Amino acid sequence: MNFPVDTHGHSHRADGVNSADFAHIPGWGTDLDRAWRPAYPMERTPPRLEGVPARQPEHQPLSVEVFHSIERPGMTPVFGTSAPPSGLSGKLRGAAYQLSENDIRHWLMLLLADRVNVVEGLGEDLARGRVPNVLAEMGLGAEWRHNRAGLVRKVAVASAAAGLAWYLLRRRKTNR
Repeated sequence: MNFPVDTHGHSHRADGVNSADFAHIPGWGTDLDRAWRPAYPMERTPPRLEGVPARQPEHQPLSVEVFHSIERPGMTPVFGTSAPPSGLSGKLRGAAYQLSENDIRHWLMLLLADRVNVVEGLGEDLARGRVPNVLAEMGLGAEWRHNRAGLVRKVAVASAAAGLAWYLLRRRKTNR
């Protein structure tokens, strides 16, 4: 593959090194010619963001607790409030947002909170007298129609894991 090379002797470095010195490197100077830039002619001057208001939008009123990263100084102007934090999953989320996003515990606690929230939702359904159809909600019907081999493999692996766990627990009890 041949790349265009800037052999015009233009100096692109502050220390005066000539770009012709690097012409032997494949791809050197590829983006120097605007016609060869990947974004060209998509680059526009002035930018496309014409008519954007210079001021921030008005802040949405806080009616429920909304978590935000400790790396950010304040709330974003607009945020979702359809599922406010509640129960044990809400407490886990609150604890997670006390940690930096750079900390793996932050993300693991959020994953755990999601799983706890699923169990809490099942409990709420049962408390209201509604028995959830867990298999349908997991999409097993669609999986059976569109990915039958994958579903059979998942069931086989889950059955083998459950059988192994049962066997190991039974063996442990008989050895006592």
